[in-house]
Parts: sequence; C-alpha cells; structure tokens
Amino acid sequence: QRRHLLELLKRTTVHGESNSALIIGPRGSGKTALLNHVLKDLREMKQVSENLLENPFLSGLLQTNDKVALKEITRQLQLENVVGDKVFGSFAENLAFLLEALKRGNRTSSCPILFVLDEFDLFVHHKNQTLLYNLFDISQSAQTPVTVIGLTCRQDILELLEKRVKSRFSHRQIYLMNSFDFKQYIKIFKKQLSLPAEFPDESFAQKWNNNVQHLSEDKTVQDVLQNLFQHTKDLRSLHLLLMLAGSAVTVHHPLLTAADLQEASRQRSTDSKANIVHGLSVLEICLIIAMKHLNEVYDGEPFNFQMVYNGESNAWALQTFHLSLPSYCPCSFLPIAPEFQKFIQRKAHSMYNFEKPVVMKAFEHLLQLELVKPLERPSVRAQREYLLMKLLLDSSQIMDALQLYPNCPTDVKQWAASSLSWL
Repeated sequence: QRRHLLELLKRTTVHGESNSALIIGPRGSGKTALLNHVLKDLREMKQVSENLLENPFLSGLLQTNDKVALKEITRQLQLENVVGDKVFGSFAENLAFLLEALKRGNRTSSCPILFVLDEFDLFVHHKNQTLLYNLFDISQSAQTPVTVIGLTCRQDILELLEKRVKSRFSHRQIYLMNSFDFKQYIKIFKKQLSLPAEFPDESFAQKWNNNVQHLSEDKTVQDVLQNLFQHTKDLRSLHLLLMLAGSAVTVHHPLLTAADLQEASRQRSTDSKANIVHGLSVLEICLIIAMKHLNEVYDGEPFNFQMVYNGESNAWALQTFHLSLPSYCPCSFLPIAPEFQKFIQRKAHSMYNFEKPVVMKAFEHLLQLELVKPLERPSVRAQREYLLMKLLLDSSQIMDALQLYPNCPTDVKQWAASSLSWL
C-alpha cells in the first residue's frame, strides 16, 4: 500500500498527473500514519523538492458544508489576498479561480496540489456533493495537477456517491486492515512500554525493560490485554491503557505492576453515564428508579412525567396523555402507573415527601444531563408533564451505579431491586 500510494503522489508532483484515491480501513488501522509517512518520503526526494507540493487538509468533522470547506482551502493555500472581495457565480467558478492563481507556466511546472479529505464519508452528505464533484472533475481534467485522497472507515463509501461524482472518481482504493494476532499485539505492548537503548540511565532502563518482559508473561496482564484486544484492535485504545497505567509511576513506585494495568483497564472502561448517576440527589435517583420500573412494565415504551409522578386518574389527564401518543403506540391502551407516589405512600417517609414542582425541577435536571430524552421536539403549546420521554440508562447500569452511590438509603436500593409484584 505504501509503495502504491507513493507512486501515485510521485506521478502528480513529478509528471503533473492528476489522480484520486480512497484509503479505506477501520479506525486505528493507520490510514493517516500511512499518508504522513508517504508525504515525508516524497518531500525527501530531490525531484519533488524542486516542485513544492501544496497540501490542503480538510476534515468532515470541521468543514460541515461546502462554503466552510472552500474558505478553509483558501486559507490553507494562502490566497485570501488574491480572492479579496471578488464575487463568484458558483462554487466551481470559485474553486477554478483558486487553482488558476496557483498556476505557474505550463501544466508540468504548475504547483501540484494534494487535497486530503479526512472523514470522507461526511463530505458525501453535503448538499449535492458539490465539493466532491468539483474536486474529482478537476482531477480528471488537464488543468492544474491535482490529487484527491479520501480517508474513510466506511466500506460501502462508493455506494454513497452520486452517479456524476462516481463517474469522475478514478476508483483507486487502498484497503488497510488490523490483521495482527494476539501474539503480535503482546509484542506491540512490549515495544510501546520498553525504554530505548540510548536512555540516559542504563541501569534503570534495563530494570524497566526486564519488568516489562515479566509483565508481558503475567497471566493477569495477558487477561487485561486479551479483553482489550477482543473489544478493539485500535492501537489508540492500547496507548490510552498504557498512559493511564504509566501515570501511576512515581519516585516511590518506579515500576509498573499488574495491579496498575488492572486499575487502568477499569478506569478506561468506566461507564460515563453511571458516573453522572453518582452525583445525583436521592430525589433524582428515585425518579430514575420509577422510570426503570415503567420500562419493565411497559416493555420499553415511552413515558411522561405524569406517569412517573402520580398518574392522575381523572378523564382529562388520561385523555390529554392518550392524545399525545401516536395511534400505533401500545402505551395508548395502558393505564397510567403512579410509580413515584406509590413508593412515597408505601414508605410514608418525610425525607421523600417533595412538592410536585420540586419533583418536576428534578425531572428537568435529568433531561439537561441527557439521562432522559424527549421523543420529539416539544412544541410551544405542549404541556411539559405530558411530553413523551425515553430513559437512556438500562437496568444493569442503574443497579451498578446504585451499588457505588455514596450513602444510598436502603429502602431506595430495595425499591430498585424489587420485583414488579407490588405494583
């Protein structure tokens, strides 16, 4: 792949030949690293250094539309002064003007340009794929030598291209895969942790490297690495694990241990939503448990605040709620369950006896924390109590978070763990 890509870019820089290609592979497979290594090799060649390569870099995460992308191209090519206050009739006209400004004599002596489009699949969703169409169109024509390289993890990327864009693409595709096995993964682990021979303190370097060798043979460490390897082969995840483990090294604790790696693995896999639950008030915890029971009763169907709080039985409340449901929703045939109030009445404890506006405020706080989300955008006229919601925590997350919740009341834990027979 490296030789293929190097030859492709060399033809652009030396012979003024335009090209286009896609580098496809899962995240962490080395797509950007491959391109950077090839560009480094390219710039060290004498023929290329005489004909300097311009290299605009665009990311689909940052350049979210064609207008922003064009401004970024202008900035990276340092053509803001050339463009000035000129008004262009179309995107193609603007791009052609930029490339014309970089021309220098004939085609072979013109400044070659490499466009790198990271997260290429996000550019596909731009309106009419105008940017891609114009870039590929220029790479097919005999204008300024241009090569367009797209980086993506989507295997079906060609299916997303419009017909007119696909017809102008050269269909060169370079595939990268994480094909190493677990033995090679262990070797990468050792290489990443080992200190180089030129390290100033030779005795410590030898002691450290011997410790790394022992760690790689330790059954506990191998289990940690095996779990990570089965979850993802992305080496950035391994780097994160080693960084977290390495942060435990101090003057008094100079060598890594298996316990450090276990703790780093636990930190890396910590559930962020469960961490948010640890900071909630008891009232908010009670509301989450009420929603958990509603999910179990109604098999994951949407609910509203009125169902969670007290389920008013008068006809007006029922009618308002049922009218807010789509006709196909099974919830429209179910009675409203007074989850929170049932718990209060059963326990009759003053610490849980809150006014309804206070409970509503706690419910809205859960909404702000994105532990609960509305099914659709609320309208101005809609009553807040009857907006359909969905809980973004599953039962196991809630129960795990409650086990670690500081000073959680026993009756709240019992309510969360109870069966549905008391309803």
